Amino acid sequence: QVDLAESGGGSVQPGGSLRLSCAASGNIFNFNFMAWSRQALGKERELVASINVGGSLTYTDSVKGRFTISRDAAKNTVYLQMDNLKPEDTAIYYCSGHIMSRSYWGQGTQVTVSS
Repeated sequence: QVDLAESGGGSVQPGGSLRLSCAASGNIFNFNFMAWSRQALGKERELVASINVGGSLTYTDSVKGRFTISRDAAKNTVYLQMDNLKPEDTAIYYCSGHIMSRSYWGQGTQVTVSS
């Protein structure tokens, strides 16, 4: 069993920045890939960004150039740096780790972008 704990959410004005952290209870390199997803009110959860064990990155189109996923192996932590935030980025953000057919999810952290 691996626990994932997100932190760093909050309220910010449009154009602002936040950095989300996802601390894993075990070695993050045990996962094939880790990801950040989000779910806005009344919408389906969507994959925002991912990083695989080799370091390859993916982003959904709406966040390209604004969000950056990274990791710190020594801290077993994955980050999501979010810049130039927009109201449509408002959602609960979830961290996940995936290995073979198993997925582990954190409990989520709320991000609200509003003036």
